[in-house]
Amino acid sequence: QVQLVESGGGLVQAGGSLRLSCAASGLTFSSYSMAWFRQAPGKEREFVAAISYSGGKTYFEDSVKGRFTISRDNTKNTVYLQMNSLTPEDAAVYYCATVLGDWDQTSHYDCWGQGTQVTVSS
Repeated sequence: QVQLVESGGGLVQAGGSLRLSCAASGLTFSSYSMAWFRQAPGKEREFVAAISYSGGKTYFEDSVKGRFTISRDNTKNTVYLQMNSLTPEDAAVYYCATVLGDWDQTSHYDCWGQGTQVTVSS
């Protein structure tokens, strides 16, 4: 069955950087767009970024544009989220998810990972 495993979270100071990874198995990775979401305590899960199945298109939530980048390595079945200039508002559990085909704002997410914690100290 499909499994998504996030890693790379941790504790960083404001202004610092982290790179999150999401390793996928049990699917034809290159057929899926991939997305990152986050959820902070007391808040709803929110969209962060997405990348098309080919890697040629990327999408970002406004608050992370210019600070975060999303990329993928289809030879490793892995998607990455590079997070720079982190602020306490970025602290959350970050999740990756799959979309069969091209991503858009109405996409249905097929599978989810278990999440990785990002903590940002002020």
